[in-house]
Amino acid sequence: MEAGLINIKMGVNNYKNRYGDVYTFEQLKNGNIQWSGNFEYCRFGMPNDYSLAWEVFQEEYGGMSYEDFKKNVHSYDEVKEEYVFKDLLPLITSKTDIINMVDPSGGPYISEGMDMKQFGVEGVVKEFISNEDGYEIVVE
Repeated sequence: MEAGLINIKMGVNNYKNRYGDVYTFEQLKNGNIQWSGNFEYCRFGMPNDYSLAWEVFQEEYGGMSYEDFKKNVHSYDEVKEEYVFKDLLPLITSKTDIINMVDPSGGPYISEGMDMKQFGVEGVVKEFISNEDGYEIVVE
């Protein structure tokens, strides 16, 4: 079965995934997108919360910007066969009040930063808000 957009209309588009499930994308008046369909089998993601690890890093190590810290805190030393900042990794948690990725079984996988044009609607994904019909995709 081929996946892709079907029944393209202004502001409302249907997408059929590889299992034949149909998902609807509707541009809302507030600019966001309502994503409706079958989310019974689905995985979702939440962004990392580096705040506590960053505080400890500043006290114990320092010398790096926050953005560089986020890129490097997961570094692995191949020679020593251990993480460089192994003491900080347990301090990184998830922001459980924010959903930034949704992937229903069979697709489509949608995550923060994706341009929604491929689904016939406008906006770049910022986050998701769960609702009765699926998810409101908050866009920028």
